[in-house]
Amino acid sequence: MSLRSPLGRALGHGSAKSGSSHWYAQRVTAVALALLGLWFVVSLACLGNASYETIVAWLRSPASSIMSVLFVLVAAWHAVIGLQVVVEDYVAGANRRAGVMIAIKFAMAAAAVTGVLAVLRIAFGVAA
Repeated sequence: MSLRSPLGRALGHGSAKSGSSHWYAQRVTAVALALLGLWFVVSLACLGNASYETIVAWLRSPASSIMSVLFVLVAAWHAVIGLQVVVEDYVAGANRRAGVMIAIKFAMAAAAVTGVLAVLRIAFGVAA
């Protein structure tokens, strides 16, 4: 049990000014991800049991490829923001937290680049 006041315990732990922007970014990416995910599911449902060539032709259209790239990027950004909250809440030690966050950001950047390159390879018709 501590005799310090709540203010005394909170002082020296950094600024609380960036929390609202983090919360807002999480909500904006969630809404964007919901809309992009809905677009993706509806688009694939409209294709039905289409052949591989039909799906590749669909992804080669500019609108589909742009929306797919946005979907990949927003999903990666949303994941980083969400995992940051989990790491900040459950990983003990500032150095360990920093290391885990760096690993998460590198992994998500690699996943996003891989996804974007995959969409662009299909969109521009690069042979495998």
